[in-house]
Amino acid sequence: MSRRRLPTEEEIALFHETLKQTVPVRKKALEVKVKAGAAKAKPARMALVKKLAAQGEPTGLDGGTKRRLEQGELDPQARIDLHGMTEAAAHRALITFIRGAAGRGLRLVLVVTGKGLPVDPYEPFDLELNTRRRGVLKTMTPRWLREPELARLVADIRTAHRRHGGEGALYVYLRKPG
Repeated sequence: MSRRRLPTEEEIALFHETLKQTVPVRKKALEVKVKAGAAKAKPARMALVKKLAAQGEPTGLDGGTKRRLEQGELDPQARIDLHGMTEAAAHRALITFIRGAAGRGLRLVLVVTGKGLPVDPYEPFDLELNTRRRGVLKTMTPRWLREPELARLVADIRTAHRRHGGEGALYVYLRKPG
């Protein structure tokens, strides 16, 4: 039976020094408030959408689609279940699935990741990173969808409604082809 080694003081200091240099990720995309009847609003909104898409940020949904998704009124046109896959296999499968769905002109797909196990906030940080925690697919899937390769295809990502898997699944709303 192998034991997990404790980090040295030098490793801990290096970790904390590196952590100081990090920059927080933006949590929400910029929003443009459009006044009714404003002729310049649509070009400004389209410029923002293009800028966010180039940065790999989801560009959002219109209000009606967002409401219908939140209430579970829209049914996904396709689904992929990543349960039981390794991280590498799930990443490849997700890329293939999203490209195929976009190529077929689908708009709403469901990606089932599973919920994973809750993480104990008091558990010490593992510097060795030689073992992966359970729930890695739930954590990594949104990151993969925001990578440049897939971000250009994705308009929005949100947790699925309870009837489609709730916390263990994601709605991925794809951009219109063209």
